[in-house]
Amino acid sequence: MTTTQQRNGVNVEQLTQTMDHIKQQPGLADFKFRAHTEWQQGAKSRTSITSLYGAGQEHGESGRQFNLEGDEPDVLLGSDSAPNAVETVLHALTSCLTVGFIYNAAAKGIEVRALDFDVEGNLDLQGFLGLSDDSRPGYKNITVRYRVDSDAPREDLESLCEYVQKTSPVVDMLRNPVPVDIELVS
Repeated sequence: MTTTQQRNGVNVEQLTQTMDHIKQQPGLADFKFRAHTEWQQGAKSRTSITSLYGAGQEHGESGRQFNLEGDEPDVLLGSDSAPNAVETVLHALTSCLTVGFIYNAAAKGIEVRALDFDVEGNLDLQGFLGLSDDSRPGYKNITVRYRVDSDAPREDLESLCEYVQKTSPVVDMLRNPVPVDIELVS
């Protein structure tokens, strides 16, 4: 009977096998994520995420369904029934850092008992409202603070976090421009 090595809730054997498959067939690394968003009313919207393409095939035909709600806080004329888009970006950032940290810790043999992040983004609404060409509409800066409960030395945890930042898709998207094409379709 074989036992699967689990570390931090991650199947380390499967993680290693996945990495080996991608090394042998780099095309398996090409993924396409999709979402569909519909305006509800006022500042409210609903985004459905059902399918993705990755590892050489479509995924999601068997009922994969996630719905994300969007709104604005009262102070920004919304009904405050869901996070707004820039708050969702903070979630995406820390969610990506969490996965990267835990997966890479597992691969390196680091046991993590607890991990949490506090994140804060500073934004000047003058850019969003079109009141100033000197203010960008997006975040001016984002600060992330994290705590990790582990027996690993602090230097190893800091080194791990540096590596995670280097390999995080969301950190990369926030630090580097991503081409965005928007077109009206009929």
